[in-house]
Amino acid sequence: MSIHASLVPGAEPLLLGVDGGGTRCRARLADMKGATLAEAVGGPANIRFGLEESLAVVFRAGAQCLDAAGLPPQDSQRIIACLALAGASEPAYCAAAAQHPHPYREALVTTDAHAACEGAHRGSDGGIIILGTGSIGWAELDGGHVRLGGWGLAVSDEGSGAWLGREALRRVLWAHDGRMQWTPLLTLLFGTFQSDPHAIVRFSSDARPSDFAQLAPVVVDRARAHDPVAVELMRCAGGHADALARGLLALGIRRLALMGGLARTIEPWLAEDTRRHLVPPKGDALDGALLIAAAAAGLRPRDLRLWAVERHR
Repeated sequence: MSIHASLVPGAEPLLLGVDGGGTRCRARLADMKGATLAEAVGGPANIRFGLEESLAVVFRAGAQCLDAAGLPPQDSQRIIACLALAGASEPAYCAAAAQHPHPYREALVTTDAHAACEGAHRGSDGGIIILGTGSIGWAELDGGHVRLGGWGLAVSDEGSGAWLGREALRRVLWAHDGRMQWTPLLTLLFGTFQSDPHAIVRFSSDARPSDFAQLAPVVVDRARAHDPVAVELMRCAGGHADALARGLLALGIRRLALMGGLARTIEPWLAEDTRRHLVPPKGDALDGALLIAAAAAGLRPRDLRLWAVERHR
């Protein structure tokens, strides 16, 4: 979705790609030739957990890019932006973000998964499995898209960093209850909460997915040390990613790219059939967002592919 601000006659557009995830927001400013002018990083920008605060993070990152590029604030009116945001996969949130006032010449709102898929395959058909704060399977196929999962931690996002953190805490409470054996992972996490189960309950009552995801590196580290609970969780995470892969492969997708902060960590836990279809991503969500912005600026599909290749030389 997009809305338009007043145009600046005769001014060559600038392109802004934004990858607004559940843990951080990244922005990249480029010119129409694909040259990067500046980049910026901000806090979480999942619009499901606050439209105003998330877009404030996004607009601040865009302003920081202009400043870093030595451009005046009014040049924001030259920007064609693609805002690829976590939470925008839900139509109501996407529509609300698209209708929100913005400082740019044009702003297109899409989901971070869409931009990641565009970046991974440089605008060609293919699928991705994102394993970050959340998880989702996404594919671009024959001019349309396919989505599997990514419905939010309360009912979905299995195998993600948030899921790993939450499931680890669940097992801490099981051990406290005497329903399973303590392991070094569980003891370590319990100590993080002063060995107080009520502290875990209070934390979980208010925690956002990004808060649970901060515990995931501990699970990953303990799995390397063969902690049985950590190993179980990593195997489960790999199994959930395999399920997303099977769903995409059944629809005719033959190229899958793993993306997100946990991608490399979980890859060894995947089934052989999943790994057989993996290809390295050619770019990330920022690259994809810039491709979408460039298309909105008038570049044709063939030119876009050449533009994407040139950007990565």
